[in-house]
Amino acid sequence: MKIKMKKRIGMILFTILICLAMSFPVLAAGDLPRLVDDADLLTNSEESELLDLLDEISERQKVDVVVVTVDSLEGKSPMAFADDFYDYNGYGFGANADGVLLLVSMEDRDWYISTCGYAITAFTDAGLDYIADAFLSDLSDGEYLDAFKTYAELCDTFISQAKNGDPYDFENMPKEPFSIGINLAISFGVGIVLALIITGVMAGQLKSVRMQRAADNYIKKDSMKVTQSSDLFLYKHTDRRAKPKESSSSGHGGSSTHHSSSGRSHGGRGGKF
Repeated sequence: MKIKMKKRIGMILFTILICLAMSFPVLAAGDLPRLVDDADLLTNSEESELLDLLDEISERQKVDVVVVTVDSLEGKSPMAFADDFYDYNGYGFGANADGVLLLVSMEDRDWYISTCGYAITAFTDAGLDYIADAFLSDLSDGEYLDAFKTYAELCDTFISQAKNGDPYDFENMPKEPFSIGINLAISFGVGIVLALIITGVMAGQLKSVRMQRAADNYIKKDSMKVTQSSDLFLYKHTDRRAKPKESSSSGHGGSSTHHSSSGRSHGGRGGKF
């Protein structure tokens, strides 16, 4: 009787252990933070705000949107570090590990965006350049939260556009919102045009004034005689303009890819800030 009881307890414990072992991979992949601020660029409250944004976008889009900051690349290139961090920490939704990761290294002020799975389609090379241009100014100025929020919000926009069947690419980018400066310039220009129209109408109402082709009517007859005339060349002015260079991305769209050390396919873009 005691032997049967021991066997039964052993089977129960074995079953529990098997269930726990099967649950570990799921927990490891699902519980990884989408914000890893090892370089300590953000305050606690900023980390909480950014993580909430990254989690909301990722869960709604079913595409991981990740931010990682580090002090050192540990001898790797920015591309290799970003790809490996993504792959070996289990990021990504579904069988293709759909997701995008922004790496910022303070060692040599490097940044790199690594894409995987569906994110390779959603973020073309030109699209990644567009996103980087949007956040690099804040990143360079030390406005890290603003830079990361801009990155996250644009990721959301680009993923939504791709799901509509027309990913943003070099001939199709988000329209820039009008800035205050542009609005002022437009208003000023409209004001000038209206002023010219009004003054033109008022000038047209002066019936007694007519344009003269020569100044004869303003000179008293026989009051001046020209005895000698000559032409004097004063100066010469030449305008020189550089021939516009063709864009390197002209005629080329889509995403370039490479393979990480794990053998997985990634897209990406990087540079300095």
